[in-house]
Amino acid sequence: MEKVSPLRRLEKTLSVGNMWIYILSLAKKNGVYAYSLSEGIEKKFGFSPSRLMCYLVLYRLEAEGLIRSKFVQRRKYYFATEKGGKALREAKKHLQAIAAGL
Repeated sequence: MEKVSPLRRLEKTLSVGNMWIYILSLAKKNGVYAYSLSEGIEKKFGFSPSRLMCYLVLYRLEAEGLIRSKFVQRRKYYFATEKGGKALREAKKHLQAIAAGL
């Protein structure tokens, strides 16, 4: 069955349009290696953003203090900060409230 346009727009908005949520989710526990982000997002959330998009979002999150980077054996890993964890929790509450209202 073909998806209607509004559904396609919703899926795009909830995926690529809000990648920061998915990146913070992957970075919150053990950190995430930037190069593997695209595959991690595809495995856990079912869509595959470009690596360039992942890097752009990573740099913005770091500039906003939501993640921090750390070199581990010549690789740069990203970890959610306390501020990032709080933003992720608030985003989850917001999405749950929207879903409950539907």
